[in-house]
Amino acid sequence: MRFDAAHARCHVLTFKEGLLSRVAHDLKLRAGRFTLALEEDRVELEVDAGSLKVVCARKDGVDQPKVLGFLERTQIERNVVKDVLHAKRFPTVRYVGRIVERRETQGRAEGELTLHGVTRPLALTARREGERWMAEAELHQPDFGIRPYSALLGALKIQPGVQVVFDWPA
Repeated sequence: MRFDAAHARCHVLTFKEGLLSRVAHDLKLRAGRFTLALEEDRVELEVDAGSLKVVCARKDGVDQPKVLGFLERTQIERNVVKDVLHAKRFPTVRYVGRIVERRETQGRAEGELTLHGVTRPLALTARREGERWMAEAELHQPDFGIRPYSALLGALKIQPGVQVVFDWPA
C-alpha cells in the first residue's frame, strides 16, 4: 500500500521553553508532501523537508486554530525550513524499517531515520484507532545535528524533543 498527503497525515509537534515561553506557542506543523509505503514486512517513508507548514498553535495539548495570523505562520515556516531543517541542503527526511510485529490493532517496525544528513536507529509502534492507523515517534533534534530554534538570546526557544505523528487509513 502506498499513501501520500491526500490520504495520510504527518504532523510535527513542537514545544516551547525558556524565560519568555509564556508569550510563545507550542506548534502543530504538517508535512505537505510525503510518501508512505507499507509492504508485508517493510515500511518506507519519505518527507519533503521543505513542505512543512504551520497548522496552528497549541495550548495544553489542544489545537488553537485562531491564535496565529498569516504573517506569524509564514515567519515560523520560513524559520523551520530555512534555519532549523536547512531543507535546501537536506531536502528529504527518510525512514526505512522492517516490520517486526503485526497484529490486528498494533504493529512495530525497527529501522533507520535519516534527518538533516544524519542516520540513527528508530523503532516505531503503530496502533489502530477506529478506521485509521497511528504511529508516533519522539525525536531529539540534537541527535540529528539540528540546533533547536531559539530567539531573543535564548529567552524563547523550542525544546530539543519534538513529536512526529503519522496516521493513515486502516
